Amino acid sequence: MALPPTREDDPRDDLRDPLRDAADTMRAVRDRCVWTQRIDHRALVPYLVEESAELIDAIEAGSRAEVREELGDLLWQVLFHAEIASRDAEDPFGIDEVARGLTDKMVRRHPHVFAGETARTPEEVLELWNAAKAEEKSDRTSVLDGVSERMPALALAQKVSGKARGVGVEVPAPVSMPDSEEELGELLLSLAAEARRRGWDAEGALRARVRGLGDRVRAAEGGAGLAGLEQ
Repeated sequence: MALPPTREDDPRDDLRDPLRDAADTMRAVRDRCVWTQRIDHRALVPYLVEESAELIDAIEAGSRAEVREELGDLLWQVLFHAEIASRDAEDPFGIDEVARGLTDKMVRRHPHVFAGETARTPEEVLELWNAAKAEEKSDRTSVLDGVSERMPALALAQKVSGKARGVGVEVPAPVSMPDSEEELGELLLSLAAEARRRGWDAEGALRARVRGLGDRVRAAEGGAGLAGLEQ
């Protein structure tokens, strides 16, 4: 089979849409690769987690070439899931529907860019974002709805503690507060090391405390109602 023309061989290449080419490549792989044909959304999840982690590594310690490559690998996961979804017998949707939905949502959530609103500070931008999100998610009954419990425990703790503060549930401050992110990192590292020495599961311990905090948040919401709360 002949190879496709390169940029040097075909001046029309400048007119091609690279994202459309990537989607078409994904479709061809799904059609012709027996391994790919057997993969469904759930089976693809571990690869999504892995590629996300590799992109984080590249951002934090890699070169620009590595960041570009890992972004491509993560994009491939998006295209893969969209291609799987496009072949669903009951509710198909493809990458075009995904892209349109994303564009519509981002336009709604940036009224200071697209709809004449004014936001002069990051705080004002966040207010507009939260207002648009609250309108979209009006069927939610808790500020914790939509928060994934599959997040790593530390990231989940930060997310839930922020939601908790919004409903008046405070987490006690530590006895000794670090003065920098570097000191915070050292403290967290020492706590993890101490957990290992004692045979404790640091991840599980924090996740359990976050679940308890979530219970307190839902209890506070039940007493005060959800009017005016961040969604």
